[in-house]
Formats: sequence, structure tokens, C-alpha cells
Amino acid sequence: MKQNISIVLITTVILLIVLSLSMFVVDQRQNAIVFRFGEIVSLKKAPGLSFKLPLVDNVRFYDVRVLTIESSEPERFLTSEKKNVLVDLFVKWRISDVEKYYISVNGEESRAQTRLLQTINDGLRAEFGNRTVHDVVSGERDRIMELMREKANEDARKIGVEVLDVRVKRVDLPLEVSQSVYSRMDAERKRVANELRSTGAAESEKIRADADRQREVILAQAYRDAQRIKGDGDAKATSIYSRAYGENAEFYAFYRSLEAYRQSFKNKGDVLVLEPNSEFFKYFKNSKPSK
Repeated sequence: MKQNISIVLITTVILLIVLSLSMFVVDQRQNAIVFRFGEIVSLKKAPGLSFKLPLVDNVRFYDVRVLTIESSEPERFLTSEKKNVLVDLFVKWRISDVEKYYISVNGEESRAQTRLLQTINDGLRAEFGNRTVHDVVSGERDRIMELMREKANEDARKIGVEVLDVRVKRVDLPLEVSQSVYSRMDAERKRVANELRSTGAAESEKIRADADRQREVILAQAYRDAQRIKGDGDAKATSIYSRAYGENAEFYAFYRSLEAYRQSFKNKGDVLVLEPNSEFFKYFKNSKPSK
């Protein structure tokens, strides 16, 4: 009886061991390849419990989440201006075809990363060589990144990989180039400032000249109008004097004499040298009107 129990227990243990060796679990973040004597026999993409032949099949798991490649050191590229720039970038990628990935790079992540970086660096070198420093820093940066993603993804499909994004984190100038670039920028800004100043001075002179011309025109017109008004006034005054003289010559003569006295004795220091019987003192001697 005891012997039978021992046999059952041993058989149960062996079955459990065989069963455990026959089962494996695929995580939702992974794909699995089942190998038999080094040959691929099946590919497991769905998460859950799967089975294999114990002691014959072996399983390798591959992470299919989005992975990141970051350059360890900035890469040096040459622009169309023959200036070096230092570029620091990162790449977002993931495995899209596990079987092709295994066949192409033996399923090694380091080999896949090396190939992707090489493809992207070659593409960037070609793109930077056709653009200026301004273009790669700000002008066409987004366009360059999109081109790199498309080219890298096209090559990545050959090894079962999908490139999701290529981004340049930083573009710096080497120390020996920075000073010359800053000096050129400073000179360019000064040139623009001087050009604006000279343009402003020319416009200022133009405005002043136009204002002076308008001033002269206004003054001339005002003088003309004043002379015309003065002439009209003198004409009216003469007309009034004439009518007054015609109506009463004696009163007119008396009024004119008073005006002459007022003008002659306006200041206390005024001195007149005249004969006592001068006609000027006519109305001083005789205030009665002549008949």
C-alpha cells in the first residue's frame, strides 16, 4: 500500500514538473518566440498562458513597449556654411515584428540601437550639409526631424522595428565657432541699427523741410491777406475822410490838427522847433472856428 502511494506521489511530482516545464506566461508588454532546436516554431503575441514541449522547446521574450535611445555624447555635424554644430538627440522606437527583429539583429537590443543611430546620424549629416546654422537651430528644425523619422522608419522596418519619433534636444556651436558667430550677429545688428538711424534722419529732414515750406507758404498767404485787408481799410478810411471833408471842411481840418497834436506830444521829451506864428498852432491861438 505504501509502495503504491509512493509511486503515485512520484508520478504526480513528475507530472507537475513536466507540466511546469510545458507552460509559460506571456505578459501584455511582451511578445514571445518559441524555439525548437534553434528553429522558430511559433510566435506568441497574445498575453496569457501558453504551452511548449518540455526540455525540447525554449522561449525568448521581447519587450514591445516604446523604448528610448539617447546619444551618450553630442554628435558633430557640418552645415552648408562649413561650420560645426554639436547635436544631442533621442529616438523613440519599438519592436513591430518580433520574428523579423530576431532574424535581423538576433534579438539584441544593442545591435538594433546601433543600426538606428547609424541611420539617423547619416541622414542628419546629409540634411545639415544642405542647410545653414540658422536653419538647423530654428528655421527648418521641425522639418528636418520629420524627414529623419520617415527615413529612419523606412530602414527600421527591415529589421522589424518602428521609429515613432526623432527629436533634437539641443544644437550647440563648438566653443571656437561661437565667438565668430556672435561677432557676426553683433555686426549685423549694428548695421541694421545704423541703417534705421540713417533712414530716420532722412525722414526727419524731409519732414522739417516740408514743415518749413508750409510755414513760408502760410506766412506769405497771411501777409498777402493782411495787406489786402489793410488796403481795404485804408481805402474805406480815405473814403470816410473824403465824405467828412466834403460835409464840413473846417471840422475835418480841426480833427486832423488834433491828431497831429496827439502824435507830436505823445512823449514828454519830444521837442518841436517852430515859429510862433506857425500854422501848426492855428487852433491854439484861436479855438473859434473861422467863418
